[in-house]
Amino acid sequence: MLGDYKALSGITVSIPIGAWVMVTGPNGGGKTTLLKCILGLITPSTGTMLIDGLAPQRIKPDNIGYVPQFKTLDRRFPARVIELVSTGITRHWPGRLGLNHYRQAMDALEKVGAGKLACQSVGTLSGGELQRVYLARAMVRKPRLILLDEAATGMDVTGEVDMYEILENWRDRTNSTIVMVSHDWQGEHYHASHALLVNRGLISFGHPHEALSEKNLGRAFGHATHKHDHIHASTHRHEHSDNLTGSR
Repeated sequence: MLGDYKALSGITVSIPIGAWVMVTGPNGGGKTTLLKCILGLITPSTGTMLIDGLAPQRIKPDNIGYVPQFKTLDRRFPARVIELVSTGITRHWPGRLGLNHYRQAMDALEKVGAGKLACQSVGTLSGGELQRVYLARAMVRKPRLILLDEAATGMDVTGEVDMYEILENWRDRTNSTIVMVSHDWQGEHYHASHALLVNRGLISFGHPHEALSEKNLGRAFGHATHKHDHIHASTHRHEHSDNLTGSR
């Protein structure tokens, strides 16, 4: 509940460790609210949400990386990219960046293909470059769970393809869980192991081919959708015990 407004209800899902879950649905359907619940920024008025058996508020911040849809950073602030990424480690702007933190931040920037931006002013970045930097910031502590809210915003097609490749490589190396809000349900068939379709409640959850059927998309968006050739997502991995559980 947000005041008297019920943003999301009636959802019960269990997300396995190492899954890539695309969350999709219409605007106002509760996608960002769900991420805020996982982050512990919103406490459900009913039901429970558990991550590794713990309430989100009890999870160590190091274990969750987050790329927000809207960046609150004042682009006029005289900060370098390397300093912005380092705030994912320190949780505050560094007065002076130590060598260990510098190396961690550089490693994260290199992994997202943005190492050359390290000494650049944040205010000079394009939208796509800023998204890469925030992705590096989310990954800098090597979290077990990465949350992304419309992460492709501001990226061109090449940048979006690169981002998906970065996330796939990250997941393959670390067996981290990825939960990504997106309107690109066709792209989900290429990358996601699971799809969660919501519209103020659960429409469907499961393999993208089944969860994003024409019938389910019609229920979520309130109109008939055009038929598409669905691509089956394959993970080539064993799903482990259910790790991220939410119920309403």
